[in-house]
Amino acid sequence: MREGRAEINETNPEGPYDKLSQMPSSKISNTEFARFIDFIEKFEDETESSLSMALGYREMRMLLHVMRNHLAGRLTTPTSLADASGLTYGTAKRGIESIIQRGLLISRPRTKSGKTVSLHPSPQMIQEWESYIERIKGLLGPLFGIDPTSDSASKIFLGMTSSERVISTPAVLSARLELKGGLRVLAHADPTFMAMHNLKRQLESIFGLEIRNKARSIDSLLDEILNNARLAKSRYDVVACDLPWFGELAADGVLMPLDALIKRDDYDFSDFHPMAIQSSGYAGSQYGIPVQTTPELLCYRQDVFEAMQLTPPTTTEALVKVARQLHEPAKGRYGIAWNAARGTPLGHTFSFLMAKFGQPLLNLPSCQGGYDFQQARGEQLRPMFQSDAAYRACEYMLDILKYSPPNILSMSWYERAQSYASGETSMAYCYTLLAPLFELNRHSPAYGNTSYLPHPVGNHGRAITPIGGYALAIPANLAPERVEAVWTALRHLTSANMSKLYIMNGSLVTPRFSVSQDPEVSALSPLIKIVDDMAQKDILQAWPRPPVPGITDLISIAGNEIFEVLDGRRSIKKALSIAQERADKVMRDKGHY
Repeated sequence: MREGRAEINETNPEGPYDKLSQMPSSKISNTEFARFIDFIEKFEDETESSLSMALGYREMRMLLHVMRNHLAGRLTTPTSLADASGLTYGTAKRGIESIIQRGLLISRPRTKSGKTVSLHPSPQMIQEWESYIERIKGLLGPLFGIDPTSDSASKIFLGMTSSERVISTPAVLSARLELKGGLRVLAHADPTFMAMHNLKRQLESIFGLEIRNKARSIDSLLDEILNNARLAKSRYDVVACDLPWFGELAADGVLMPLDALIKRDDYDFSDFHPMAIQSSGYAGSQYGIPVQTTPELLCYRQDVFEAMQLTPPTTTEALVKVARQLHEPAKGRYGIAWNAARGTPLGHTFSFLMAKFGQPLLNLPSCQGGYDFQQARGEQLRPMFQSDAAYRACEYMLDILKYSPPNILSMSWYERAQSYASGETSMAYCYTLLAPLFELNRHSPAYGNTSYLPHPVGNHGRAITPIGGYALAIPANLAPERVEAVWTALRHLTSANMSKLYIMNGSLVTPRFSVSQDPEVSALSPLIKIVDDMAQKDILQAWPRPPVPGITDLISIAGNEIFEVLDGRRSIKKALSIAQERADKVMRDKGHY
């Protein structure tokens, strides 16, 4: 309270002044007070000049309500918005109509009759608010004595600099998608698709329809895609496909080519990791749009390595030595976790290990930076189970088997990541897809203590980082009347805005450069930048597990025959001989050579 504003007490005119003199002095100086008043004035000016608001309707409350609901995935109706405004319904209704007419709100019918609608912020409104926030941040810095261009300012204000671009929250579609029965999605049970499932309400708001998700493990997912292809009409609108499947599924006519739609809409692939685009195409046509890129890396506990004065291994020989030093079964600690479960998990391990000993699973022609799988034909598709690299890969697995957890022969993708996250092992081959188990889990001993390396190289081999991940595709037998709406949904589900949304809700992988470089995304984990750098430098490689016809059969053969070696029931030479014989028959039967 200031002296000039005090109320005079007629019976004791000095009373109030007396009390004021005994109050503690203000911590805000007159100069600071004046600066704050200037700020409030500028704040109001920025509000009125930046946001398309009409005065007199208390639009700020309405706009705040719409934006808050949009970010939370909650539905806004005209009635709820009128209630939030604090105005009479008639006045609020006029205000809402004015906002819609100015292009800030999208009014979308909730039923075919159009009698009930939902309200959503338009892209223009979202962009205005983002610009407004940036300008207010510019005012707040000087207010508190912070140079907006300084490092401290960039840390305080959302951790970014003025040159960094923040990707917007997805806006709703201007018209709801018309798909009878909703959008039917067949997905993989992993963190990215679980994030999509958890965002179901928000995605339904964006598309204006029900989304029906079904998630499957990797082998069950492929079986379901193949079973669906045998139907007269697909029961799914969108299917998630592991990148190596595209050659086979495209060759067998399971997936719809997207070329005509891509060309018509001038769809731009420049923001995607190039290898993810290559892997989701076949024979010059594009069959999928990547939704995640996940390399397999060697994870290791930096704190444990430092405490034991161990050097991170860059060769297979060095890794075996380090695993031996880390292995302490009596204390419940083991050297390394990896995929050794029979079938597909072990088959993937074998193909990657062959690659780091210098030979792909197939007789692919060499090219700059690796091997060419895009034009492989005939003898180039011959399996290479009886190569030196295949034998050395088996020897290496037998070496690290000695320093693995007791359940290693039943360990696949999730189990190996969990073994590392729990502290049971201090090294693991792991897809970044499952890194949230320790990168985002503060209770994991590996949280904040993990470093990453490409696959350690074998003799005669090269450092590689095998790429994995999924792309979304449209089944070839989808009813024609659904294709247009499904293509719209596919484009939006794989957009940069959506990819960021998945990451902010539990995923750590993206196939897009722009998302990796978003300051809010990159601040979540150092892994984001590591993968982005690898993609920028073309280190991510698909040839260790190439998307060619027959590859799933070969991986399955490898995972079953070589399991007999790990289980001690067959020699390396015998297992590889049987695998070669079986693989040759499969490829001949398919007419590849």
